[in-house]
Amino acid sequence: MPAVVRGGSRVTAKPRAKAPASPTRRPTAKAEGSRASLTPKHILMIAAGVLTVTLVVTLATGGRGQLIADGVASGVDHSIGDAGFRLAAVQVKGASRLATPDILSAAGIHKDQPLMGLDLAAVKGRIEAVGWVKEAQVSRVLPDTLLISVQERRQLAVWQHKGRSVVIDDEGKTIPEADPARFSGLPLVVGEGGDTHAGEILPLLAQRPQLMSRLEALVRVDDRRWDLRLKDGALIQLPSIDEERALGRLERLEQRTRVLALGFERIDLRNPDTVAVRPRASQTLAPTTPPVDGV
Repeated sequence: MPAVVRGGSRVTAKPRAKAPASPTRRPTAKAEGSRASLTPKHILMIAAGVLTVTLVVTLATGGRGQLIADGVASGVDHSIGDAGFRLAAVQVKGASRLATPDILSAAGIHKDQPLMGLDLAAVKGRIEAVGWVKEAQVSRVLPDTLLISVQERRQLAVWQHKGRSVVIDDEGKTIPEADPARFSGLPLVVGEGGDTHAGEILPLLAQRPQLMSRLEALVRVDDRRWDLRLKDGALIQLPSIDEERALGRLERLEQRTRVLALGFERIDLRNPDTVAVRPRASQTLAPTTPPVDGV
């Protein structure tokens, strides 16, 4: 540096001595373990704080504040995830083997996303939109599990209408995800209105296992009444009202004549005062068969 002369004196500037470097401080064990030491209680306290800040900022600054609050919440959410509260497992309760994959797909969740940031109401809504599901509950199980509990719709019958077959529940609602080919054990219901009225007639038939075992299909006629088509081609015509009483008359006839075992072409139960039986063309009733009118 050049010499500086003041008042006749020559002074040479000396170089400034460097300050000794501060020693690098290593993080303590406490600092290193701070994130891992978060407990569920701490998480809930943080979440509550974030909600409070979000509400205050939003009320104070309007839409711009909402953006700020969302950013704060997102940052805290990722911090919580870094502490280990990320989704690692999903438990589904109350669902069948067939329904579970559709439920998990509709939930719209993925592994390792922050558990505390999940919108449980939205997940519940997506799950309840699945045809299998009547009702759902979704909850967190800290530190890393989501619990999905569902009430599955009871598969009642396969409904066939206009060339299309679908599985319906006991309220007549369609279960779109259910493949009818995999439910061959369910009763077959045919015709317009069969879906909404199947829940009324099938419990009555279920109380009569001998008749139910012979049933091929329930055919809805003019959306007013039922025809029962049996596996041997026979037809039982029920009235439009009081089907239970008509089925009781059929039971009494069966006890007296074994008509179901003998076979027939048609039994007409539409008249409340008469049971009309039409034998097959190659068949006549045995002489001991009592009259069926008035049964």
